[in-house]
Amino acid sequence: MSDFSENIFYKIIHGEAPAYKIYEDEDFTVIMDLYPANLGHCLILPKIPAVDIFDLNEKSAAGLYPLTKKVAAAIKDVTGCDGVNIMQNNGRAAGQVVFYFHFSSFSLTCFTFSDVQYN
Repeated sequence: MSDFSENIFYKIIHGEAPAYKIYEDEDFTVIMDLYPANLGHCLILPKIPAVDIFDLNEKSAAGLYPLTKKVAAAIKDVTGCDGVNIMQNNGRAAGQVVFYFHFSSFSLTCFTFSDVQYN
């Protein structure tokens, strides 16, 4: 297992770094993203550390989608957005920047896939 003691998400979960927490239970912490991609951008963090989906334990994996569904519904309700993106990157090649498993969830209001023009 990796040493997470210097990881920013680990520090946030353990109260060692500031964050705007919007939800917390015994298994997860949900925070507002410091650098939001869009309105309502939240990060869903399991309290049991994992680098990526391949390192994620079964308990965290089982609880992620029910919580993510609640967070997405709250984002949609609060922002009035047309849609919600849920993203999760695994490894540097996939765009993972912070090496602590997390879901990003954020609103979409201006762009829809029906707006894309193909040649």
